[in-house]
Amino acid sequence: MQHTTQTSFPEGHGRIIAEASATGRRLTRAEPESRRVLGAKAAEAGHRWRALVRGHLAAGRVGRPGSGDPDSLLSAVGQAIDAFAEGYEHAQRLVVRREEAAPREFVDDLLHGRGDPGQLSARSERFGLRLSRTHAVAVAEGPAPYDETDPVPREVEAGLFARFERRRILFTAKDGRMVCVAPAEQDDVLVHFAKRAHAATDGGRVAIGRPRRGAAGIGHSDEEALNALDVAHRMGFDEPLLRAADLLVFPALARDRQAPADLVETTLGPLEQARGGPQPLIDTLIAHSDTGCTAAEAARRLSPSVRALTYRLERIHPLTCLNPHDPVHRHTLHTAVIGARLLDWPARRT
Repeated sequence: MQHTTQTSFPEGHGRIIAEASATGRRLTRAEPESRRVLGAKAAEAGHRWRALVRGHLAAGRVGRPGSGDPDSLLSAVGQAIDAFAEGYEHAQRLVVRREEAAPREFVDDLLHGRGDPGQLSARSERFGLRLSRTHAVAVAEGPAPYDETDPVPREVEAGLFARFERRRILFTAKDGRMVCVAPAEQDDVLVHFAKRAHAATDGGRVAIGRPRRGAAGIGHSDEEALNALDVAHRMGFDEPLLRAADLLVFPALARDRQAPADLVETTLGPLEQARGGPQPLIDTLIAHSDTGCTAAEAARRLSPSVRALTYRLERIHPLTCLNPHDPVHRHTLHTAVIGARLLDWPARRT
């Protein structure tokens, strides 16, 4: 059946060749145009070029005149096939562009909750996803925004599918980032994606949202991954791979912005009275906490001497009435510092 359909595309080819080669004329304006139209239809129908060429050559042999100049015959055949190829290639480029845009458009609709759930489910089958199952979303970002035509996403995609060819994976570039969706039980896919994206972006960061069920769940997982990247920027994390499940305390603090804002203003507001402003003392609290309250290691991170760092910690106590060396006070100060970083305080007051 397929063979019959393919050989129908040279329809009229033999007649055009016979008429043109018999008189030695070039093809009329309408004749190449008819070939371009047929070429486009052949590409849209997905027919292979080699079979189409064989069909044209067979039709040309049947329709060639009994006598005539061989050069005229070859010229007519060349003009007809060239026009057919032009239409075929143009339509094929459009088909390829649509195929490349399809995953991105599907991901946009899926993550933004657009479209009928039944239609989303039907479209998902084309990409090997079963929306009734649980999936997780990984989002990668680099130093520059990417789209699907950039070499970086193409490199990551090629490496991903070379290793997990038969897995139910969806990969695309969206909003300047790379997005990978995989079944929740296939965490190895997302981890491998993270490694390849980190390498391809020269140190970019990847966040993985929590596994969620259904189409809406994929959107929630993507949102969690994006929030994790935002938290990493605000908190100054340098880990290449972040998991939203490990960072739940941060969106919990940010959800009710008034509560952490009050904590920050009450606890850290007095530091604004310090010479040089609050930032050096806040940086000291961060380094002190991140190093397990080890003054020597904190000093190495901040560059000042251990004595200078100890002096800063001592300055915090009279200003805030909280002692950084007291376990209870230290917890209050640490939580306030987290809130300050999430709220970008004091640079941006809430």
